[in-house]
Amino acid sequence: MKKITALLLMVLLVIGIVGCSSSGDGDEKKDTFTVGFDKNFPPMGFVGDDGEYTGFDLELAAEAAKRLDKELVLQPIAWDNKDKELAAGSVDCVWNGFTINGREDDYTWTEPYMKNQQVFVVKADSEITTLADLAGKVVMVQTDSSAEAALKDKPDLVDTFADFLTAADYNSALMDLEAGAVDAVAMDEIVANYQIEKRKANFRVLEETLAAEEYGVGFLLGNVELRDQVQAVLEEMAADGTLSRISTAWFGKDITTIGK
Repeated sequence: MKKITALLLMVLLVIGIVGCSSSGDGDEKKDTFTVGFDKNFPPMGFVGDDGEYTGFDLELAAEAAKRLDKELVLQPIAWDNKDKELAAGSVDCVWNGFTINGREDDYTWTEPYMKNQQVFVVKADSEITTLADLAGKVVMVQTDSSAEAALKDKPDLVDTFADFLTAADYNSALMDLEAGAVDAVAMDEIVANYQIEKRKANFRVLEETLAAEEYGVGFLLGNVELRDQVQAVLEEMAADGTLSRISTAWFGKDITTIGK
């Protein structure tokens, strides 16, 4: 009986120790900040050579989460499912080269933090030099992308194409371009320049552009509270030079627009 009593006391003591150690303030679970992004969209968000998620926008998101004292959760999503992900609450925002233009009333946005243009990318040795040269050519875009939306606003141009195709992501589109399966890809200039300059891709960008646009962080329509929190830290990051530092590390110069 004494042995049983002693054993019970030991069990209760262990439970008490565990309970005390897990109730400390240092072990409190942080709120999460879940960022939805396209993992095939370098340099904004992608899988690095080490197999980890990386990118300019993801680095900004990590800094924002740190300043908000939240745990960053990076959630890759299919780009054409972003609305469903936001509506379901599986992501708090979409932060990945997300174009505001044409979507102003569909999401609750931060102020723009970067400018971009939609451009056409061709192989370096292509004879295509102008938009007129795209007549009779096969052109590809990412599904539900800003380039696709911009081209829908230019039916006269699209009507000249031999074919107008979509891809799930730009990595696939650029692979098709490299293989000669398509003649041109309409896409974000920032992404195109990264492929050409950083990855030494055998492409070039046409001088004639398709559309000018701005990037922002998009939240579910009506989620003003979280948007305001993120906007505030973006402004802090602009004021203390963090935005400039991160931009210069990725692009060789500061191309952000907040506070300028």
